[in-house]
Amino acid sequence: MADQASFTELAMPHADALYGAAMRLTHNPADAEDLVQETFMKAYRSFASFQDGTNMRAWLYKIQQNTFINKYRAKKRRPEESELDDVEEFYLYKRIGALERASATRTPEDEVLERFTESEVKAALDALPEQFRMAVLLADVEGFPYKEIAEILDVPVGTVMSRLHRGRKALQRALYEFGIARGLVEPSAPEPEPAK
Repeated sequence: MADQASFTELAMPHADALYGAAMRLTHNPADAEDLVQETFMKAYRSFASFQDGTNMRAWLYKIQQNTFINKYRAKKRRPEESELDDVEEFYLYKRIGALERASATRTPEDEVLERFTESEVKAALDALPEQFRMAVLLADVEGFPYKEIAEILDVPVGTVMSRLHRGRKALQRALYEFGIARGLVEPSAPEPEPAK
């Protein structure tokens, strides 16, 4: 059983990551702050159930995910509001850019993806159905392994793999359509298979 005094030491280093995930869930800085605060309150109250040696980050994300599902998804969202100073950089876009720079052999897909704006990638990601979006965010943005995503979402690992596959295919399709609209891809090029 974990000691209550160590909660701050173990949990607080994950505050920024939780806020980033909360922004991607709520799309609103005020709601994201509320979600993180409620996550930490629930985590503190149930810290006695946290087992030493287990993954604190995954435990906090599961609490946040459950809190969002129980409270925020049922609540009508306020109109989206954001201040440019409060919105953090889009992690997936940055990660893809870092991978491209690190790669000595650039593919045509890498060069096309580099031409997408952050807002286009974010819009494509936000358009995914929530179950697919959450799997893609947790895997490709937050870097969780499949097993931890399964624990956070409370689904079998096979379901995580299926949601990731379908979510990535849907994201690929949306980005393909953006590419056609911006003239980056020829409409006659073979289209990726749509997600089923």
